[in-house]
Amino acid sequence: MATRHHARMAVVSLLYAHDLGNKSISDFSDEILEEKKIRNKQREFAMNLFRGVMDNIEKIDEKIEANLTDWDFDRLGSIERATLRLGAYEILFGELDSAVIINEAIEITKAFGTEQSPKFINGVLDAVAKSK
Repeated sequence: MATRHHARMAVVSLLYAHDLGNKSISDFSDEILEEKKIRNKQREFAMNLFRGVMDNIEKIDEKIEANLTDWDFDRLGSIERATLRLGAYEILFGELDSAVIINEAIEITKAFGTEQSPKFINGVLDAVAKSK
């Protein structure tokens, strides 16, 4: 049975695919979530997150970019950008405590990103939360 953590990981995968140029990924999101065994309430949760990020992507990107120190948004890795977008969306529009969201983003980054990614994600999302 999938958890919210699994659902978030699937959302990062969808955002990653979109960032790499697959702009029609939302047309296949149900199939991708089914393949990852994200069903029922967790599928609804994942789709709400994915749609929320996509609907607010410009505002999210502006907030992330405003909180990057010595980094160019366009030079971020696609996994880091996808994780930051999901985390920033949940911080800005969600109801969970920022610390929980940041911890989730760090765990996702440990699975997908580089060795330095968790520290970077933590710093940027913490800055986003403080500037909310």
